[in-house]
Amino acid sequence: MLSTVKSLAIWIGIVILILIWLPLLAVSRLFDRDPARYRTGKLFRKLGKYISKINPNWQIVITGYEHIDDRRPYVMVCNHLSQADIPLISNLPWEMKWVAKKELFDTPVIGWMMKLAGDISVDRKAPDRREQTLLQARHYLNHDCSVIFFPEGTRSRNGKLSRFKAGAFDLAIREKIPILPMVIDGTQNTLPKRSWKFGVAKHIKLKVLDPISTEGMQKSDIRELTTQVRQDILDQLSEWRNQEPENIDNMS
Repeated sequence: MLSTVKSLAIWIGIVILILIWLPLLAVSRLFDRDPARYRTGKLFRKLGKYISKINPNWQIVITGYEHIDDRRPYVMVCNHLSQADIPLISNLPWEMKWVAKKELFDTPVIGWMMKLAGDISVDRKAPDRREQTLLQARHYLNHDCSVIFFPEGTRSRNGKLSRFKAGAFDLAIREKIPILPMVIDGTQNTLPKRSWKFGVAKHIKLKVLDPISTEGMQKSDIRELTTQVRQDILDQLSEWRNQEPENIDNMS
């Protein structure tokens, strides 16, 4: 674990950045006429990028993103290991709308910023939450802006890959939008659950895999597509960790 003093210093830096960014976002939103709030959202992601750079122990390597045009929209999916995944992914030079639980939007300051950026709120108690989520996501895709899902639904508690929910893949097939899989490793010890102290994460990796076209796919293909993308992510984790896939698969 990082020392208490170092963790406290990092948090102070994060708070300062957030306090600077909130009025900047508000002004950007005021003048942002894009239906996808693209400029405001991209400014918000830069906050995540700078937050990731505050921690001196984070050595981040990102690959595979160079030829992606985010104004040719994708349904992006990624495994989820830690809250640190969000600032890590924000290092990508794109705008993408995040699908997140409603409770985060109710959080002061951060929730306000998510609303300004146009991120997608999911009310897990609403009976029509699935259709409402897909409706919001469709709006952004129709205005040339990608959306991102963590198909596991929540952070992995043991670093293994959990079952994928089908919502993102259903959306991609319905809208005939390609899936863009991404893989993260190394963040699982950066910010342990129920702890404010940062852990040591010397090697953090993010890889953007090849896009997968959904042209010609039907609703009956959702399960196969979900399985394919999950296997691709599992195989990359297996390669990075030098372990057999079944050893890092929560469904084994």
